[in-house]
Amino acid sequence: MKYPKTIDLHMHSTVSDGTDTPEEILKHVKAAGIEMFSLTDHDSIKGCVHLKDIRKEDDPLFITGAEFSCRDSEGRYHILGYGYDPHSASILDLIEKGHSLRINKVRTRLELLKSTFGFSFPEHELKELFSNDNPGKPHIANLMVKYSFAGSKEEAIYDYLNKLKVRLGYLSPGEVISAILGAGGIPVLAHPVYGDGDQLILGDEMDLRIRRLKDFGLMGLEAFYSGFTARLTHQMLEYADRYDLLVTAGSDYHGKNKLVELGDTGLDAGRELPERLRRFIDTVSG
Repeated sequence: MKYPKTIDLHMHSTVSDGTDTPEEILKHVKAAGIEMFSLTDHDSIKGCVHLKDIRKEDDPLFITGAEFSCRDSEGRYHILGYGYDPHSASILDLIEKGHSLRINKVRTRLELLKSTFGFSFPEHELKELFSNDNPGKPHIANLMVKYSFAGSKEEAIYDYLNKLKVRLGYLSPGEVISAILGAGGIPVLAHPVYGDGDQLILGDEMDLRIRRLKDFGLMGLEAFYSGFTARLTHQMLEYADRYDLLVTAGSDYHGKNKLVELGDTGLDAGRELPERLRRFIDTVSG
């Protein structure tokens, strides 16, 4: 099999918290010379279904993807799902539950912003906020900046939104992994060192986490990631070898919402792909 030279399997569109539409994602992927990509919007497959419809035969190779936020008594996780059947009841039921939980969290955060800090927004802004497919903290943060409740999106998130105690239901890693497998997909632990985005998990804690998730059916680790040093990537590759897991590579591109470029995965351009990444490609393509 001829493997792609450039890969980016982790990016977000306007369907979740990115600033590029799925059409723009495809355009930028082509301009960046990326030969294989996946769209991994939060709790949604809408963008992937659309890309499958508009993608032409000579466009870059495309893999269906999604990213799910989940937690259990042992911690918080982001699980990526790849190569699933978008028509499977298993994945559709998971998407519906994840979306419902996300909307409830947004409503609760807005209520807590008002009761805790006195921040409120006009009705037309709230209507536009909920018109998004999957609104989240970045959307609320942008509103806070617009109405001068915070000086920047980062300030809004870290000094206000992250301090609100939102205790609602959540997806568990076991049910997420099971649903991805049930849809014929490959469940992968996203940015493992960083947990759900703002953690730092190393050593015994990481080892225990990977073993627990593999017991649920986890098949891979995102070993190449824009925020990883070479040392962190090496550690992830060691875990993949130790527990016989596939590996993936992703930038976590969000357009203007993050200072991350498409294709910034840490993979060395022009060098042969690592064996466990080739195995992932074989599995998802087969």
